[in-house]
Amino acid sequence: MDPVTLARIQFGLTAAFHFLYPPVSIGLAWVIVYMGWRSLRTGEAIYDQMTRFWVKVLAMIFAIGVATGITLEFQFGTNWSTYSRFVGDIFGSPLAAEGVFAFFLESGFMGVLILGRNRVSKKFYWFSALMVALGSTLSAFWIIVANSWQQTPTAYQIVGEGALQRAELTNFWAAVFNPSTLPRYLHTVIASIFSGGFFVASTSAWYLLKGRHQEFARRSLTAGLVTAAVFSLLIPGAGHFHAVQVAETQPAKLAAFEGLFETQSGAAMVIWGFPDVENQTIRLNIAIPKLLSFLIDFDPNSTVTGLDQFPRDEWPPIALSFYPYHIMVLLGGWFILLPWLGLLLGEKRFTNQLFLKALLYSLPLPWAALELGWMAAEFGRQPWVVYGLLKTKDAVSVVVPAWQILLTLILFTVVYALLLALLIYLLKREFEHGPEPTVGAGLAPAQGKE
Repeated sequence: MDPVTLARIQFGLTAAFHFLYPPVSIGLAWVIVYMGWRSLRTGEAIYDQMTRFWVKVLAMIFAIGVATGITLEFQFGTNWSTYSRFVGDIFGSPLAAEGVFAFFLESGFMGVLILGRNRVSKKFYWFSALMVALGSTLSAFWIIVANSWQQTPTAYQIVGEGALQRAELTNFWAAVFNPSTLPRYLHTVIASIFSGGFFVASTSAWYLLKGRHQEFARRSLTAGLVTAAVFSLLIPGAGHFHAVQVAETQPAKLAAFEGLFETQSGAAMVIWGFPDVENQTIRLNIAIPKLLSFLIDFDPNSTVTGLDQFPRDEWPPIALSFYPYHIMVLLGGWFILLPWLGLLLGEKRFTNQLFLKALLYSLPLPWAALELGWMAAEFGRQPWVVYGLLKTKDAVSVVVPAWQILLTLILFTVVYALLLALLIYLLKREFEHGPEPTVGAGLAPAQGKE
């Protein structure tokens, strides 16, 4: 295999593996903030018990997320040196901001959550949880800023000639708030908080099915379910906001998502089908007439740009854009249905075996949806690594041979598999052990002074 393909596989593997952890960490951190607030407000020991347990779970996920994120930055300098030279003046700023303004905040107060429970007041402990949630959410902002600039580059000028060309920043804040930053950030954060709530609800369903830690499981399930239900309704709105931005700034990507080979007035929205690139059609097409045009322009007869407006060598990979996008959207429907069904069941949600099993078996689906959304966004950007400026095939390092990339790819796969296995083992052990017993009717003792 050629170095470009291997470098793309390696970066895709490491990025996909890392992306398993930050979204759920963000969502879980905000659920913990709620639990801690309830503990302070009500004085009920159960909320203190919930906070302590879920902080342990968050710490495990956070640690693996940090470990897996380090390799991503090293790859910019090893496998993608041409890319690094081209975007370094712009890309480095948000990455530095993420480290200084977000990661230090998040990791510092994470230390308080892990080690300081008996050393600080209850209010400061809750404040630490809030800072972890804010830090993780702010960290996501700066990472998305960096990635969004690649999707919709702004506030730059090209300097140098030939292989020494690079993009030079002309306006920091214009680059930060490029056209895709806010739509992508809102979409990601809302999906992350949903995922954290769904994770809490799904794992709590396991306790209820096993008949263990009933009060803890009931309260945790309710907190997670309400979070998931509320944010499941926000996801479609954020997704629509994002899709309109894509239609305006990356029309080839939207056309690939929808399998829209020809520019059309009154374009239909495809629900499902099988793209046939050779014949430029969708086989077994299930679509809603004129809906795509209406959603983009609020005009059912508006014109939507198709792939026929772009050179064939600038088409994204159609299948790799189309299928992840549509599976993600279909999963979004399930994510609305299941949490709201649980709320409508009332008290029966704690005993209905079918609902609890559906919730438990759906545990991996938010991760699948997050990964599929990321895949659709990145495949849909191709063949560009910086949209309209630098193609992926031109961004790879020219001095790293294929065998070295293949060797590190194998090593990364082995190490990441071991890290995942370790995390699953630790989480399984923690869930088997369960939450610590509550003490008395109020807050547990040894929590520090007010």
